[in-house]
Amino acid sequence: MKSNYTIIGIMSGTSLDGIDITCTEYIWEENTWSFELLFCKTYNYSEEDSETLKIATQLSAAELIQLDKKLGKLFGESVLLFLEEFSINKKNIDTIASHGHTIFHQPEKGFTYQIGCGTNIALTTNIPVINDFRTKDVLLGGQGAPLVPVGDFLLFSSIADGFLNIGGISNISYLQEQKIHAYDICPGNLPLNLLINTIGKPYDHQGEIAASGKVNIPLLETLNSLDFYTQNPPKSLGIEWINEQFSPVIERFEDSMANKLATICAHIGMQIGNITTQQKIKKLLITGGGAHNSHLITCIKANFKGEIIIPNNQIIEFKEAIIFGFLGALYLEKQANCLQDVTGAIRNSCSGILHLPN
Repeated sequence: MKSNYTIIGIMSGTSLDGIDITCTEYIWEENTWSFELLFCKTYNYSEEDSETLKIATQLSAAELIQLDKKLGKLFGESVLLFLEEFSINKKNIDTIASHGHTIFHQPEKGFTYQIGCGTNIALTTNIPVINDFRTKDVLLGGQGAPLVPVGDFLLFSSIADGFLNIGGISNISYLQEQKIHAYDICPGNLPLNLLINTIGKPYDHQGEIAASGKVNIPLLETLNSLDFYTQNPPKSLGIEWINEQFSPVIERFEDSMANKLATICAHIGMQIGNITTQQKIKKLLITGGGAHNSHLITCIKANFKGEIIIPNNQIIEFKEAIIFGFLGALYLEKQANCLQDVTGAIRNSCSGILHLPN
């Protein structure tokens, strides 16, 4: 039996690159999934919205609730703009699948929280919405992350045996002994962007400033000694860890911007190299904004001896939005979209909350 779903995927990552929107067709036939990316675009946050999201963890409960509703409206309006721009008939869309924007992620305390009100998206677009893909897994004892691996292996396994996404956080997934392993390895773009933001730049283009610096060995050794790297998976990182554990180390060391950026890139390269080499990954597909950072990729290559595959720009930039759309397809097909082998939950689950516009 064949099922076809046309789904709008929405992804807003911790690095605040913007709102990634995809329109993808997912096909379920003969117990196999395939997909075709039809349209994709990123809509930038306004400077005001970006600054508000950066300090969202400091907002009062009332302010955060208000921001949740506002962001849902913004997501919905962005989808309407997307549909108009690409002449997409909303009647052909089965659902919108939205990751939301992560504010709190503390699975060890039993909660994770992504804002971007699903009901407001549904009311704004008049299209059903599925969101909140992480909460059920956390309540089942899992990390609620990473969620992308189910898409890696059902949609991309013919390309590589290891999948690295460098967004705000760097996460890995790979297949070993017929079991999917996936977890956050280390920071990604987030601390690099936070540092470069202090001199008024949004990001270090292709890692050019980092490439001009020299690695601060004492700083590198201190970063490599952080407790997270001794923990066994499943494990995940959030912005709280960056703010409380990682950034304070960077701030303690007095050095130039270029040297600090060079050291963070070296650290990321080493941590990724450690895992990919240890797990004997042969082909590593790299996606996310970090795939555009030439210096960071050089640091990874220096520590990983297998083949690195950098796909086309659409897959680099929109793979997460494609996969969150796919989580919506799995939800509609009543298949598991959160895997216990990956998150550490007590069982697989079909996660998400459906919001109807009527």
